[in-house]
Amino acid sequence: MSQNSVFDRLAGAAHLRRTLIDAATAARHIAAGTASPQGAEAAAMTHSWLFTGPPGSGRSNAARAFAAALMCSSPTSVGCGECENCRAVLAGTHPDLVHIVPQELSIGVDLMRDKVIGPAISSPTHAPWRVIIIEDADRLSDSAANALLKTVEEPAARTVIMLCAPSTDPQDFSVTLRSRCRHVYVPTPALEDVTRILLAEGGVSEDAARLAAAATSGHIGRARHLAHSEAAQKRRAQVLHLAELIYHKEAAFQEVGDLVKAVEAEVKADLAPKEEAEIEKVRNSFGAGVKGKGASRLTKGMETEVKALEAVHKNRRKRAERDAYDLALIDLAGLYRDALVRDAGIQLTHPDFDGLSSDLASRNDAAALTDCLDAINACRESFGHNVRPVVALSGLVGRLRKACKVQ
Repeated sequence: MSQNSVFDRLAGAAHLRRTLIDAATAARHIAAGTASPQGAEAAAMTHSWLFTGPPGSGRSNAARAFAAALMCSSPTSVGCGECENCRAVLAGTHPDLVHIVPQELSIGVDLMRDKVIGPAISSPTHAPWRVIIIEDADRLSDSAANALLKTVEEPAARTVIMLCAPSTDPQDFSVTLRSRCRHVYVPTPALEDVTRILLAEGGVSEDAARLAAAATSGHIGRARHLAHSEAAQKRRAQVLHLAELIYHKEAAFQEVGDLVKAVEAEVKADLAPKEEAEIEKVRNSFGAGVKGKGASRLTKGMETEVKALEAVHKNRRKRAERDAYDLALIDLAGLYRDALVRDAGIQLTHPDFDGLSSDLASRNDAAALTDCLDAINACRESFGHNVRPVVALSGLVGRLRKACKVQ
């Protein structure tokens, strides 16, 4: 195995690596025509996969590593991590890779037909396999899941479909789709593994990597973002300081307004370049700026398409904001959890806020801290009912003050 193998990017779970390496090795024999239809290769490799695991466990990382191994062009290693194909897959630029990362509240049937079902029947052009990865497949609408069913059941000979979802629970994932896929479970990685991955990727100190791993409870994607994003670091600190501000009269309620503005500004800044590029693409497709006969008809059609795209952008921003608030509340819950378990010798979620969690523990008994955690969970649930963020978070502050007996 190469020193820079794509499987070195996976955290822990030796059996997971073994399963994927065996499947990729079998796929290489199948592509070369040297596999026996009834041999070990047929048992190790299949065309449809389901990767499940808790948020942040690295299920999409496992899918990408597997995709790179399938397309690897090294003659001596499967998933070398160094060849052109491996690098392109990991960068998300390989022409035979279709990677769906949903940003709206759900994955619709039109997206499945345009981006998945069509490409799935095409032969690969640069690699032995065409790979389709669908992250957050639990967001598939019923119509999208039904449209995808036949493709998953009978994909083209050189197409591999990988679906990623939190679990195989019927509320998370279609039972019918599940029955057509080989299931691979990706467990939550140890903090040491997350730290190792961040250090291997570079650009971060060991202390920062360890803190990011702890503060995100081993969530690889969040840890990576926190380690490298100054905005994420500031927002985390802002959220955690709410626990102190609830003891300072109106300060926590004022901070809620600032937090909402910060989240909206961050989401807007993150999505604006992509939104502008998508609108510009639509305008160019209609020949924006064209004059003469028929121009008004083209303009009318263009504006209709732009308005439809703006509606998609609105849903995307809504989802991104909801995710940001949920992650912020998870951070806050981690602080109260630290206060609750301080004497148990358990790794703190926020070791850099050790003083604040100690103060919370000294001010509140276990029942009060538990009530705080319940209040945070209730606030998280309220975002699923379209409650305005400022209302939901202000209500949370009120419940935290009550739980902590703040006058």
